[in-house]
Amino acid sequence: MITLKEALKLPKEEIEAFRTEFKAKNRSNKKLGAYVEQLTCKTISEYGSGIPIAIKDNIQVNGWEVTSGSNILQGYVAPYNATVIDNMVRHGLSPFGRTNMDEFAMGSSTESSFYGKTLNPHNPKCVPGGSSGGSAAAVAGGIAIAALGSDTGGSIRQPAAFCGCVGLKPTYGKVSRYGLGAYSSSLDQIGPITQNVEDAAILYDIIAGHEPKDSTSANMAHQSVADKLNANRKMTIAVIENYLNEASPEVRERMMDGIRALEKAGHKIIYRNFINSKYDIATYYVIATAEASANLSRYDGVRYGNRGSNENLKEMFIQSRSLGFGEEVKRRILLGTFVLSSGYYDAYYIKAQKARHFIKAQYESIFKEADLIFMPVTPTSAFEFGSKADPLEMYLSDIYTISLNLTGLPGISVPLGMDSKGLPVGGQLIGQAYGEQALLDGALSLERELGL
Repeated sequence: MITLKEALKLPKEEIEAFRTEFKAKNRSNKKLGAYVEQLTCKTISEYGSGIPIAIKDNIQVNGWEVTSGSNILQGYVAPYNATVIDNMVRHGLSPFGRTNMDEFAMGSSTESSFYGKTLNPHNPKCVPGGSSGGSAAAVAGGIAIAALGSDTGGSIRQPAAFCGCVGLKPTYGKVSRYGLGAYSSSLDQIGPITQNVEDAAILYDIIAGHEPKDSTSANMAHQSVADKLNANRKMTIAVIENYLNEASPEVRERMMDGIRALEKAGHKIIYRNFINSKYDIATYYVIATAEASANLSRYDGVRYGNRGSNENLKEMFIQSRSLGFGEEVKRRILLGTFVLSSGYYDAYYIKAQKARHFIKAQYESIFKEADLIFMPVTPTSAFEFGSKADPLEMYLSDIYTISLNLTGLPGISVPLGMDSKGLPVGGQLIGQAYGEQALLDGALSLERELGL
């Protein structure tokens, strides 16, 4: 598959020819289920005539049906573009196809999608990760040059690791959330999923920047990073030792390969520890579900999407939400409503916000000694469909990714190699806030030294 860097150099005539060829290739690869259009047997939706980029189904594209993988939004057509889409079009890129996702980005396997499951390109019995599983599978399966996903608790980095791609979660606020279907407003962040680190930097530069219509957008001038990438830059990198030891033997083995590669590239490796990651999980699910409960209250059958029985207003609300939302979404709304309820707000939500500050302080302490942090993306490689029937077990697959969303820090998943089952394993580099240049320099150094 041609890279994004290579595609940007093509003349207009070659881009048109490539799009025609690319469209045919996509339609012949429906079994992967990476695109919503493939799962519903619709034609691939396009916008413009630029270089085709796959778009997660929760990012608004004017004139597209955008559903966040949910039944409740069937029939909703976006009336405007997300900021990232306008930025892409200005730089000669074109939204091309909606990628499958866990419903409202709530999941780690893309199994909760209204449209059905997406397969892992490396093993169809295994999940591609989630919630941006469709985006990662499309890139890994060779049916997308690059893709946009969203990351609330690891939803870019975890599927990228499961599928063997590069997935970048920028610093919170560096890429505008305007036009992104909200799950948890203080955690959500749009980012690229690409074939390599350089493409991730290029796409990040294209979509980043301040958006006046977005109150969470960082009001600062964007400094490009792709044209300043330096794989020879030497840094101090802290490995989180207890997270490394808690991972499966094969993930630990690939992580050691990554550590040795970083040392060979001239980086200084130090070892540090975090507190038990169970506190990250508890904090994340209190905050994320509380914000989800508030954000998803707008889906009531009145303004847009599917509407249930309308014999009376109360019945319409109940029917629309009962039939429109899937089980995982209902579960998180109920939990979020509970932690925000009178008598429990202080016990859960306020305590979770205090824990969030404590988690951030841990990172700040390590960054006094190190330029970057290196740790696993997931405890294991991709698991088989249906193997995690217990929701709590599924939540643990995000155990190493959610702290970045709680702190707003940037992180990138880089492929480290394969396990004995032929499934990809990813390692995660973490940078300081607004430190994407150092983060991408380190990732490029790791990628080149591993030669994958």
